[in-house]
Amino acid sequence: MAQTANILFYLGPRLDLVGKNEPSRLWAHQLQLTIADWVSEAHDTHHPIAGSLYYEDQKAEAKQRAAEFTANRMPKFLDYFEQILKRHSTRGEYLLGSKISYVDLSMFQMIEGLSYAFPKTMARLEPRHPRLVTLHDRIMARPRIAAYLSSPRRLAFNEEGIFRHYPELEEG
Repeated sequence: MAQTANILFYLGPRLDLVGKNEPSRLWAHQLQLTIADWVSEAHDTHHPIAGSLYYEDQKAEAKQRAAEFTANRMPKFLDYFEQILKRHSTRGEYLLGSKISYVDLSMFQMIEGLSYAFPKTMARLEPRHPRLVTLHDRIMARPRIAAYLSSPRRLAFNEEGIFRHYPELEEG
């Protein structure tokens, strides 16, 4: 996962998932790096001390980290991307404008993962981020993505991936 942003930076123009000009590519890369930071923070909610330790060995610390993440960091990231969509709304319905990009696809996966890991928090935050919810739904409705999502090829979220649902990390 650490190199995903660089792989997308390379493949994006070749797959027509980002603009051809350098400022557009660099803006997309900046957004992708922000998503990468967000993914890392989401992961660290269940491994706050070390990735080499089992979740069960760091539950108390995970509870504290998850509380900070859901109360402050998730809203901050969601607000940031919501504002980008709002600013660009005259240019189109995607994060970079009128055409889908790899950043939009990454945002879709981010929202899917957070909805799995922190369903109560996402249910509470989604009404404040209607553009992101619409973006998520727009991506999910794309025919090839919808086909993939309903196929057996899609791996379900689980307690071994980056996004894990531990109900005790979302207690009131």
